[in-house]
Amino acid sequence: MVKHHPPADFLTEYAAGVLPMAQSACVAAHLSYCQRCRHIVERLEDIGGAHFEQLDPQPVGDSMLDRVLARLDDPEPLRYARSEASDDRLPGLLDRLINGDYADLAWKRVTQSLSISYLKTGDLDHEFALYRIAEGGKIPEHTHGGSEMTLVLSGGFSDESGEYHPGDFIVREGWDKHTPVALEGEECICLAVLDAPLRFTRLRHRWLNPLIKLNAG
Repeated sequence: MVKHHPPADFLTEYAAGVLPMAQSACVAAHLSYCQRCRHIVERLEDIGGAHFEQLDPQPVGDSMLDRVLARLDDPEPLRYARSEASDDRLPGLLDRLINGDYADLAWKRVTQSLSISYLKTGDLDHEFALYRIAEGGKIPEHTHGGSEMTLVLSGGFSDESGEYHPGDFIVREGWDKHTPVALEGEECICLAVLDAPLRFTRLRHRWLNPLIKLNAG
């Protein structure tokens, strides 16, 4: 059962369509696991739709119509539509971005226990990446220069604040400090969305900090 959820303001901004692409994709992936949050978003969308219907119609000029028609042949954009997660199907946009299996991705080894695979969503302000932590391995203690959304996709991990399993959604701010440790039994794979690179705090790992850049796009 999913125990950790996006804050209410994230769900509201998601329903209103104002979250950046990468963050929206992460929230949508969580909704694939979480019936509770799906119901909340559906109610918010209904409320928003009712307010929209009460607005006075606005005229649309010929130039707007021309721009829409000119884009009919554009490639289909990435979508963050919700879909049910299962053992053999990744949630939402991830299924399209990965187009295969985790093993088919290009993984960059950062430490002995941590590898990262960077995915592209077109969001120029947020990194959208998969973190793979070896069974029982840890990500060294770190902070962030900005915010971080994390969604557990498989396995699980614990840190100073609790224990997390598939579907759990965690938000960390720049001042938060933690040391994620993968649970025993299998490796942990998480989706992470960042607007600034993580920064290791322990002396033995600080030399890595200049090498870690934000891979947005």
